[in-house]
Parts: sequence; structure tokens; C-alpha cells
Amino acid sequence: MASQPIVPVERLKKRHYIGPAFVAAVAYLDPGNFATNMTAGAQYGFLLLWVIVAANLMAVMIQTLSAKLGLVSNTSLAEVIRDELSPVMRIIYWAQAELVAMATDLAEFVGAALGFNLLFGIDLKIAALLTAVASFIILGFERKGLRHFEAVIGALVLVIALAFAIQVIEVKPVLRDVAGGLIPGFSGTSSIVLAAGMLGATVMPHAIYLHSDLTKRRMGTIADKKGLLRIQKMDIWAAMLIAGAVNGAMLVIAATVFFGTSQQAETLESIFHGLGTSLGGAAPYLFGGALLISGLASSSVGTMSGDAIMRGFLKMEIPIFLRRSVTMLPAIILLLSGFDPTRALIWSQVALSFGIPFALIPLIRATSSERIMGKYKNRPLTKGAAWTIVSIVIIFNVYLLVDLLF
Repeated sequence: MASQPIVPVERLKKRHYIGPAFVAAVAYLDPGNFATNMTAGAQYGFLLLWVIVAANLMAVMIQTLSAKLGLVSNTSLAEVIRDELSPVMRIIYWAQAELVAMATDLAEFVGAALGFNLLFGIDLKIAALLTAVASFIILGFERKGLRHFEAVIGALVLVIALAFAIQVIEVKPVLRDVAGGLIPGFSGTSSIVLAAGMLGATVMPHAIYLHSDLTKRRMGTIADKKGLLRIQKMDIWAAMLIAGAVNGAMLVIAATVFFGTSQQAETLESIFHGLGTSLGGAAPYLFGGALLISGLASSSVGTMSGDAIMRGFLKMEIPIFLRRSVTMLPAIILLLSGFDPTRALIWSQVALSFGIPFALIPLIRATSSERIMGKYKNRPLTKGAAWTIVSIVIIFNVYLLVDLLF
């Protein structure tokens, strides 16, 4: 990709540099979020709404650090890690990052196929093939340039947000109950496990790798780092506020419709049919459409993340369509074999939990380094907040991992 001219950011149009955060935000709206947030609302009402708010604030901090690393150092997180490792450890580190990205991509692909199945009654095997075709079409925009791809992904995020906004208006939640869910609290061990799953579905390692790579490729050569950082903070807050609002809407809808009733809401399929039974009209189709769009968008972003990881760790790059073909094979095989899609989503969270510390810890170390970041290194308060967030995320994900395995 050609280098951009070094000019002050004041002479540039801000809208040209809005977009990377919306690509990263797709990871916060993937089918895993649908499953955990809707389950939380159905089982505990509004009790765990505060977890979504807290997780979203953590995401703002994490993605801000990732974007800052790419902007200031003109290197991606994968490149920073690569430079500190021996050749053997580099391969091992790359392998775990790649496997985590592929596992996440598998869940997202499955979610999209399930969306086709629920919306149109298409057999999951055929739905898997349709998902493959649709994901190729979305990835095709990346070949026209990152800005085109970012615009498409941003539009899909807004469509998802609109679908859930309409559903929230339709269910008419009681605002007093919604406000009560903003007060931190749990109800037994199972609610803690579910909160850990909600956090695990929010903080995505592949989004951390990708965001630093996107900002590096799009803006790393521009001189006015301070101006760009301001723009990126706007980009991140806008994207994460939309993602957080959608995640909150999922829980609010499930809490209003399913909590305290005999309706089953343990799987995405039962949620779809439950919305049809309780609300009727367009409600289930809005949910299914949002799930489909989420799966397609997030699986495309997952493919780009894998590309950024390979390029960063190994200095290798393979055609994006070839990578898409390889990474979709496990999902297609899984769906053709008749494997339960919900179980696939659950086990993808296990892989995700394993990969989180391998991305977060190096990110904080890198952005706190004067050698890498110069005067833009993390301030003591930022560093303290970042390490606190990492500790919380790791503790919750270890808790989730232990619970799922044992």
C-alpha cells in the first residue's frame, strides 16, 4: 500500500480517518455476544446489564491503546511482539494467535449460517455455502482499499444497531428496571460464570491485533500524531458507544420478553422462535437479520485479523481470498457434520479466553515503553487503569475457562 504524504492533520478531512474503530467494533457484536447477552437477560433479567457497561468501558481503553500503538510507532502489535521473540518462540506465539483468530472466525461463520437458517428456513448445510459466498463478497471491498472496506463494515454495524433499536421500542422496557440493572451485583455462582462469558465475548484478541494494524496502514506515516490521536478517540468512542448500546439492547429485550416466563431462551434458535411467539410481527426477523449481518461482518473482519497476525509475526502475506477459503473450511465441515451450532459458539469462547492475555499484556507493555512510544507512552494513571482492566479480564476468563472445562 502506498505511503501517505506527511502533512498536518488540520489540513486533512477528519472523516477520512474515521473507520478503523468500527471495524474493530464488529468483534464486540459477533454471534457470541448475541448468545451470552440474550441468555443473561433471559435468566437474570436486568441484573447483569452493568457488566455490559463495564466491559464496554474496558473495550474503549483497550482499543485506544491498540490504535495509539499503530499510529505512534508505525508498527502493529504483532510486529512489536515479533521483535522481542526468538525465531522459535515467534512461531509458537504466531500459532496461538492464529488459532484463536480461527476459532473466533469459526463461531462467527456458524452464526451467519444460523442466521440464514432461521430467516429463510434453509438447511444449515446450504446455509454454510451461502455464508461462504457472502463473506467473499464483503471481503472483495478490501481489495478496493481499506476505506471502502471500513465503510461497508460501518454500514453493517449501523444496520445491526437499527434492528435492535426497533426491537427495544417494540418491547417497551420499564426504565426503572433498566436503571436497576446498572447497579453492580450477582445472584449466585452461575451469574458470575455468565458475567465471565459476557466479558469474554466482548474483549477479543483478534480485534486488538487488527486495530493496531489498521491504524498503522492507514495513518502511521502522518506527522501530526496528536491530531490523529484526537480523531481516533472520537472514532473509538463513537464505535464503542454503538456496540455497547446494541449489547445492552440484547439483554434488555431478553429480560423484558423471557425473564420470569416459561419461554425457552437457551439457544439462538429458541430465542428466535420465542420472539416470534411473544412479539410476533417483524421481531424474530429483525433478530435473525441482525444475527446474519453480524456473522458475515465479523467473520470477514476475523479473516483480516488473521492476515494482520501472519503479516506481523512472520512477515508473510497470502491472498485474502485464499485465507478466507482456508479459515472457513473447519466451519463448513462442522456444519456439514451436523454439529450443534450453540456448542460451537461455547467452545470458541474457550479458545478466546486462552488467547486474551497473550494480546493484552504485550499491548500494555508496548504502549508504556518510552523506546516504542516516545512522549506518547502511557501515563502512570493510564498504565494503572490498563493493568487493572487486564487483571479483571484475565481473572474472569480463567474463571470461565475452568467452569467450561470442568
